[in-house]
Amino acid sequence: MSELSQALKRTVEDAYSLVRVRGEISGFKRAASGHLYMALKDQDAVIDAVCWRGSAGKLDIRPEDGMEVIATGRLTTYPGRSKYQIVIDHIELAGEGALLKLLEERKRRLAEEGLFDASRKRALPFLPEVIGVITSPTGAVIRDILHRLADRFPRHVLLWPVLVQGDGAAAQVAAAIEGFNAITPGGAIPRPDVLIVARGGGSLEDLWSFNEEIVVRAAAASDIPLISAVGHETDTTLIDYASDKRAPTPTAAAEIAVPVRSELMADLAGFTHRMIQSGTRNIENRTRFVESLARGLPQPRRLMEPAMQRLDDLTERLDQSTPRLVRAAEERLQTRVARLRSPAELVSRAMAQVSDQGQRLHGTTQAIFARADRKALEMRAGDRIQAAMDRRLTGWQDRVSRAGSAVEALSYKGTLARGYAIVRGADGGLITKGDAVRSGMAVEIEFQEDTRVSALVTDGASVAPAGKGEKSRKPAKTPIPTSVQPELFK
Repeated sequence: MSELSQALKRTVEDAYSLVRVRGEISGFKRAASGHLYMALKDQDAVIDAVCWRGSAGKLDIRPEDGMEVIATGRLTTYPGRSKYQIVIDHIELAGEGALLKLLEERKRRLAEEGLFDASRKRALPFLPEVIGVITSPTGAVIRDILHRLADRFPRHVLLWPVLVQGDGAAAQVAAAIEGFNAITPGGAIPRPDVLIVARGGGSLEDLWSFNEEIVVRAAAASDIPLISAVGHETDTTLIDYASDKRAPTPTAAAEIAVPVRSELMADLAGFTHRMIQSGTRNIENRTRFVESLARGLPQPRRLMEPAMQRLDDLTERLDQSTPRLVRAAEERLQTRVARLRSPAELVSRAMAQVSDQGQRLHGTTQAIFARADRKALEMRAGDRIQAAMDRRLTGWQDRVSRAGSAVEALSYKGTLARGYAIVRGADGGLITKGDAVRSGMAVEIEFQEDTRVSALVTDGASVAPAGKGEKSRKPAKTPIPTSVQPELFK
């Protein structure tokens, strides 16, 4: 089986070492190894195709499902699955019409997502400090941009070198846009204020990398304002719709990015001249206005004449009023001198006042001393009263103590202390007579210190203990007759 498969493989490869087929791509996929697998079909047939990684990197277009292409390669067999396939070395679009159809379809789909809306576009800075350029480092485009910037207004330029054609170009351009946006403001590498994506002219296939969806989405998502300058003036790519500003050529992009320095300086000089002229005219107008106002004012001499006359009148009145003021002052002085009294009279009156005050002070002192004597007598009388009250209270305390002793002596507790006892019946009542006691009767006997025992009366009037002695509740005290109660305060 292996020999037959190998023989068949050699036969097919020798007979079809170079083939060129046209068909629509279907089932396209890229393996992790970098190889491309797809199928080419037309109305009547389908043939599998593979493009090895080495050839895939050299393709001018990026294959997609639905794309009509012309594939160039060779036929071979795959013994593992008993099928034949074409090994593709080169792919080109099957006519410009198919490519334009694909472009219009992609443009319509991205526009529906809003990537081309005018509301998303931002204004370019008037004079950027740093300009980021995304293009090939070896082409004439970068030289044209730098030369134009140097002529108009030299700026700091950062170049991000990328491929601008072929496989991988679209991914590099998108990565460059995202990389410039990822630069931190104020870091070691300055962040651009505006980006320029540029490429020279070419065919639709040559510019196809700038129609790729990854590039269009990166341009639309850029936070930095972006100028697209791809191809010549008549060339249009999808990045032109997603960018903030389209330039017809890379040189025009440099002109859009910065103003002309000489024109700015001329404008500044013109503004300065106009400002000076305006200031001069303003000063002249104000001078004429002040002069017109001055012509309407009276002469300064005429303004001072009434004041000078009023000064003369006041001076004359002052000369006349001075003697009158002096005479009036002398009269007031004479009147006050007449009212003054002699020193002897003043001293005599003061001595009389001192004598009178001394007498009143002596009387007041005598009254104070008298009141002090009365208070001393009252204090001695109070001491005698206190002593009498102490003696009276001592006597009352003695009488109360004697009365208390008499009460203790006459109470029944004192009687119990002398060896007697109290007998109570079952109801707690006192038993004072012997005939009140019957055989079998339960009684309670109280001794000294509230000690009580229960007992049972037996025949022969003998008493047998009925229980162990225990302390019980105190009975109600029998009231002591008032006839034997001594008077406490006799």
